Amino acid sequence: METDKKKDENPLKVNRRHFFSQLSVGIGSLALGSLLIPDLFKGAGTKDGAAQALGIPHFAPKAKRVIYLFQAGAPSQLESFDYKPALQKRMGEDLPESIRGGQRLTGMTADQDKFPLMPSAAGFGQYGQSGTWISDYFPHIAGIADEITVVRSMHTEAINHDPAITFFQTGSQQSGRPSMGSWMSYGLGSENKNLPSFVVLTSRGKGNSQGLYSKLWSSGFLDSKHQGVLLRSGKDPVLYLNDPDGISRSDKKHLLNEVSSLNRLHHVETGDDEIESRIAQYEMAYRMQMSVPDVMDISKEPRSIIELYGEDCQVPGTYAANALQARRLAENGVRFIQLYHQGWDQHGNLPNEMAGQARDVDQASAALVMDLKQRGMLEDTLVVWGGEFGRTNYCQGKFDPKDYGRDHHPRAFSIWMAGGGIRPGLNYGRTDEFGYNVIENPVHINDFHATLMYALGLDHERLTYKYQGRRFRLTDVAGNVVEDLLA
Repeated sequence: METDKKKDENPLKVNRRHFFSQLSVGIGSLALGSLLIPDLFKGAGTKDGAAQALGIPHFAPKAKRVIYLFQAGAPSQLESFDYKPALQKRMGEDLPESIRGGQRLTGMTADQDKFPLMPSAAGFGQYGQSGTWISDYFPHIAGIADEITVVRSMHTEAINHDPAITFFQTGSQQSGRPSMGSWMSYGLGSENKNLPSFVVLTSRGKGNSQGLYSKLWSSGFLDSKHQGVLLRSGKDPVLYLNDPDGISRSDKKHLLNEVSSLNRLHHVETGDDEIESRIAQYEMAYRMQMSVPDVMDISKEPRSIIELYGEDCQVPGTYAANALQARRLAENGVRFIQLYHQGWDQHGNLPNEMAGQARDVDQASAALVMDLKQRGMLEDTLVVWGGEFGRTNYCQGKFDPKDYGRDHHPRAFSIWMAGGGIRPGLNYGRTDEFGYNVIENPVHINDFHATLMYALGLDHERLTYKYQGRRFRLTDVAGNVVEDLLA
């Protein structure tokens, strides 16, 4: 009976062995470990798999944060940033087989007997001292030509939307890997304890929209605290964040303290590290109740800023509103801000639909770059604009110069970057006269990721995470930093 009573006095069921196993990660043991193994806390995961010192860049960063303006659906490079006058001269001619080279086609054009070349419906001009060719669809971006670097030699293996966008966001065509924003959060941590380090904003254009899924901002096998937080338009930017009626802030704080105490007791009993993440997320949600509404409130923005971004920035859920929110999040210490704008999938009616899509994003994209620059933030904020692949130089379906579409094209497409240690006013890479194949300075998605990480002070080969017996990284087993892009 006495033995049973003593057992009952130990409600946590912590035995001697479990107690000392927990104690082994205490401060004293860590200090002893550092004496016995001098390199234990050296960090900077070396090539042989040593531990990464998280929250500390590997070398001096050029950028502190990223704003990624992702154009979901893949805008045509031939109507935006890759001027090909030869297509005008050869309009309607069949794409030479020597150029196509037996490339894999999608099911939407695989049955076509011919692939008639189609020039851009948009005119082009050269802008800035850089002489960057930009289409008439993007007059505001043309106005910042000397602030941006256009990369015309991007390429990928993915030919359909889901694997292609997943590849860009996670470094793999298969689902389940951490997104790049999660990798940055994992490697560098947060600059503001009251806001997530990784935030996602979405908007929808008038064109054909591919779906967006939470896997694109998932933390995958990383700690769940690194997952992107989706901020919605409207009264409740984050679902279930507000307190129910009748619950005061003090009541909520008391409740969270009690829940945290129970979770910590459970953590001691089970050793499940995910419980610690759950505690941190509860506490973050509590702090976000005050911080998020303040960040999302643009009522104090001066009229000059509203005019810079355009009147749509006052309409929640628009691309312009999200671009302005991105600047506000950046100046409040959010590490990685991802905007997705849907509607770029122009398989038909491209001249009308793409012109409309461009109007949605052109002014606000340029405004974001100018706004960051005038605040002294562009030099340490890396802005990226682009989609998941390019578009074919031939017409999909019926040949009609006034009403045509373009199919998916992974071999060559364009993006642009600005700020954050990227050389301004650069035109990098080149495609052939047909705009079909890269012929100079190819940049693969793995190279893009490696370069982006380098700008943030991270060595893409050293930021790893061991999972299921293998060390994973954003660039998988490939990728080279494109040093020519760096200032």
